[in-house]
Amino acid sequence: MKKAIDSFFKLLELLVVACMVAMVIMVFGNVVLRYGFNSGITISEEMSRYCFIWLTYIGAMVAMRDGAHLGVDTLIRKLPLAGKKICFALSQGLMLFCNVLFLMGTYQMHNLQVTNISPVVGISMIWVYGIGYVVSVVMGVFNVSKLIRLAMGRVSEDELVQVMESEDVAPPVAGASPEARTAA
Repeated sequence: MKKAIDSFFKLLELLVVACMVAMVIMVFGNVVLRYGFNSGITISEEMSRYCFIWLTYIGAMVAMRDGAHLGVDTLIRKLPLAGKKICFALSQGLMLFCNVLFLMGTYQMHNLQVTNISPVVGISMIWVYGIGYVVSVVMGVFNVSKLIRLAMGRVSEDELVQVMESEDVAPPVAGASPEARTAA
């Protein structure tokens, strides 16, 4: 199961890269065409905007899995273990609630988005905003999984503080003292 999840998130990371590359090519190509040849590709403006929407939501899923979202942990770090567990459960529960709202909102807007056609590309807008289904379900599954692990006592104290320090992800500087590593 872990291998399937890892493969799914590798695919998501590949999609983020593909969206970014497509955006850069479309926007840069359009700039060159506008300034160099006084023309442009109309479809590239709309498609780069759609790529940006998908890139944002897919990136949010990847960041949630990696625990890389922004957060403030000053209070949480000072709480006793029981307080950390309560805050962890509250935060996961609130995120789950938001994901349920996001799923319900996407579902309620589905019929409108299916009939709403993009002006230039001519595709149904559900292909753009339907990412809400994927994001809300994937992130909701992560919230439920973390809540179940908390209830079963399988969450470490370090994991209860959900903020990742920049030093935690940076590779150590070779040959540097511990003080220099934390300053880097």
